[in-house]
Amino acid sequence: MSNKKGPVTKKLGIKKSISIFGRLTARIFKFSPALFILAFVTIIISSGAGVIGSMFIGSVLIDSFITPMLKGEATYLYGVPMDLGGAILIMIGIYLLGIICTYIYQIVVSQIGQGTQKQIRDELFSHMESLPLSYFDTRTHGDIMSIYTNDIDTLREMISRVLPMVVQSIVTMIAALIAMLVINVYMTLIVLVFFVLILSLIIFISHKSSTFFIAQQRSLGMTNGYIEEMISGQKVIKVFTFEKQSEEGFDKLNDALCGFTTKAQQFSNILGPIAVNLSHLQYCVLALVGGIFIGYNIIPLTSGMVVSFLTLGKSFTLPLGQVSMQINLVIMALAGAERIFAMIDEPSEVDDGYVRLVNAKRDENGNPVPTNERTLMWAWEHPHSDGSPTTYTWLKGKINMYDVDFAYVKGKTVLHDISLYAEPGQKVAFVGPTGAGKTTITNLLNRFYDIEDGKIRFDDININKIAKKDLRRAMGMVLQETSLFTASVKDNIRYGNPEASDEEVVKAAKLANADNFIRMLPNGYETILYGAGAGLSQGQRQLISIARAACANPPVLILDEATSSIDSRTEKLVQKGMDAIMKGRTVFVIAHRLSTIQNSDVIMVLQDGKIIERGNHETLLAQKGKYYQLYTGSKPNEK
Repeated sequence: MSNKKGPVTKKLGIKKSISIFGRLTARIFKFSPALFILAFVTIIISSGAGVIGSMFIGSVLIDSFITPMLKGEATYLYGVPMDLGGAILIMIGIYLLGIICTYIYQIVVSQIGQGTQKQIRDELFSHMESLPLSYFDTRTHGDIMSIYTNDIDTLREMISRVLPMVVQSIVTMIAALIAMLVINVYMTLIVLVFFVLILSLIIFISHKSSTFFIAQQRSLGMTNGYIEEMISGQKVIKVFTFEKQSEEGFDKLNDALCGFTTKAQQFSNILGPIAVNLSHLQYCVLALVGGIFIGYNIIPLTSGMVVSFLTLGKSFTLPLGQVSMQINLVIMALAGAERIFAMIDEPSEVDDGYVRLVNAKRDENGNPVPTNERTLMWAWEHPHSDGSPTTYTWLKGKINMYDVDFAYVKGKTVLHDISLYAEPGQKVAFVGPTGAGKTTITNLLNRFYDIEDGKIRFDDININKIAKKDLRRAMGMVLQETSLFTASVKDNIRYGNPEASDEEVVKAAKLANADNFIRMLPNGYETILYGAGAGLSQGQRQLISIARAACANPPVLILDEATSSIDSRTEKLVQKGMDAIMKGRTVFVIAHRLSTIQNSDVIMVLQDGKIIERGNHETLLAQKGKYYQLYTGSKPNEK
């Protein structure tokens, strides 16, 4: 069912990865600079304690204590007399400090990880609310949800577990390298040879696996989107016995996801064992070379130094193996971060409007005067750039479109030269075949999309000058697909007018003929709706949606197939309420049931994005054109 393209297997690239990592680090620091610094300092101390402990065991305990004790000589620690017990206590203190710092940074990075995750999720949702409708029209809901769940969770895992380990590994390696250089340069060169070998293998294998990890994240988003689509369409699937095709579509996406994941894991899973075994090989080589150096007295080297080197050598190369085992998570997190930042970087809906709706009351001449009181009367507040006084005009509901052209995709115009005139209180109906452009016109009125050419005026004001929030507040919409939220019935009705009192909510429900069935619910208006009102019939959900529009009390009402989901008996009940709602308002009706629009002031017949006929019901029937054919069901040659 989905027509989205499959994931493209492309690499992030080093520059892109560094850029993403830099942005991510900046956000981590921004969450809490103090915690960030505390984590960094404790990681350094923890790593340093491990390296110092390794040197202490070899160069200090063995050379300064155990060897002299075997010879019966006095023991000193850097010139200070001390017995073995004192040295061991110092070593215990060093390791204890490391344990304490490890405990602290583990708690701190957990707070940073969860806090950064919350911060990013908050920013994502806030930004998502500012995105234009076109963003959601071109993406599946499941793919967007995958950003909130999989991508952010992978990012949290990297911040909480992988990044601290990487920082600790780098600090440990630097400290171990310095310690080894101090002890013996020649032995250090052997360690560096193994380091270069391990690092080269990690870079080679990571380069191969990164392609598949990125594709895995994108494929996971598409699979989730498909699942979400199939869950929401279960009734349709079962009615048309589409289960087999649905499973085939899922299997295709799931096979692709499995393929990308398998290839990614095949590469990443061999990194750790290779690095660890090369580290073991290095251990053996160091022991052999160190023994030769001591046995043949080639260079001045003690047993304690060799023991320290064996431990420090592992401390230097083993972190590479640990990091390599987490490289897949790093790549997945960066791929997820790319998707997160891509959504954050999506441009918000542009709104250059400066004309706003304000509460108003009448002066002695009947003209609008702005007020802070809730008067249920509205006026347009129109400031002027030339410095002249701000003007106020009553919100009436007059809509005009002049020679409007529009294309969703540039070069593919779907509306051609649309002109219409709706006076306050008029009912304008749009009819025509599916895809004729009926809903597109209403989308333009709300400025969900902006026109290519022509003009649209609301109360003689160019709608581009009206702030989108105020423009949409002046219009109510009842759509074919109802959207109810997890909240009480009362709050769902009040959704269009948060300031509405309980009495106004009930009044709106009565107007829509929804009051009777609402009072029969377990808790009446306080009944909580779940799953988009899954416990209600389609007709009942639509009645609540109509009541919501009535509660908003807009001067302009758009009804997009509002009664198409309601049975004939319910429709009669609703139509009476609809007529009451429409009274005194400018109404745009899209309907396939032509019986519901016969009393319209103007009926416009659209075909291929053009208005081909206009007039009232009687006039259009008399013309015996397209409307006549739609109304009577006759063919063009059966007039």
